Amino acid sequence: MPKQVEEPFDQFQQYYRSPNKLSAKESFRLFLWNPAEGEIFGRTPSSWTKIGTFYMIFYCVLAALVAVCMWVFFQTLDPRTPKWQLDQSLIGTNPGLGFRPLPSEDNVESTLIWYKGTEEKNYKQWTDALDDFLQDYRTPGQISGRGQNIYNCDYTHLPPPRTVCDVDIKQYGPCTLENHYNYHKSAPCIFLKLNKIYGWIPEFFNDSANLPGNMPKDLQEYIKTVDDKEKHTMNTVWVSCEGENPADIENVGPIKYYPRRGFPGYYYPYENSEGYLSPLVAVHFERPIRGIIINIECKAWARNIKHDRHERLGSVHFELLID
Repeated sequence: MPKQVEEPFDQFQQYYRSPNKLSAKESFRLFLWNPAEGEIFGRTPSSWTKIGTFYMIFYCVLAALVAVCMWVFFQTLDPRTPKWQLDQSLIGTNPGLGFRPLPSEDNVESTLIWYKGTEEKNYKQWTDALDDFLQDYRTPGQISGRGQNIYNCDYTHLPPPRTVCDVDIKQYGPCTLENHYNYHKSAPCIFLKLNKIYGWIPEFFNDSANLPGNMPKDLQEYIKTVDDKEKHTMNTVWVSCEGENPADIENVGPIKYYPRRGFPGYYYPYENSEGYLSPLVAVHFERPIRGIIINIECKAWARNIKHDRHERLGSVHFELLID
């Protein structure tokens, strides 16, 4: 029987011997290109081809799935009609009231309008802000569709379908660009707008014999006068502005509203029609006391507008300081 020959130990040494020590530079060079193994970045060209093919197919399928999902999603949406409206929406059914001009963007939390009435460079930031805000109202063509579907509405001529009512800013008395919105006379104009809620229809206080007890007395008297002389204009969301506290009421001075004391009802409901612009009320503070901060609260009045000073429902607060 032939004697089994033992294999030399040297044949197995290659499995246990320490790898060649390479410098960092040589290791990096071999990682980029290893001529002995034909590897690029640690893999052979065929391996890179398989990986590239896999990820190309994977991302193409993923993109196709996302595109199909987005297409199905957009089929359920109307570009002009929100899916969730009024009580079902996050906005709800109680519109807020906004004011212009606003303080600069670096002080967005402030509601103080402060300037020196005799210095143009001081009040110019406020008049410039109003210029920018009213630009769309001055040049209707800037808004998509504006100018093509404008209708000259009034209380007896409601807008036809797919048209929007014109907002004529030439009716704002002293609150005009040419008059610097009366800021140079220390009698500034503040513009109010009712926030837009799709489909919201105001329930008007159009009966002067049935007005809420918390409505300011001067507004009640105004509504009674309108009811006697212009009853056809009673379908209006009324507006009131007054000092928040007794001292503010004394310091705010007389107030006038242009073109009328409220938002005409023919602007509602808002239906996101092309070219629509919110109606405005210009509030002119004729003789506010100078050198003191005056806290002012403005409210919109309709039966379905609730007021909450802390939540700012149906109202807006700002301060006025003229040095």
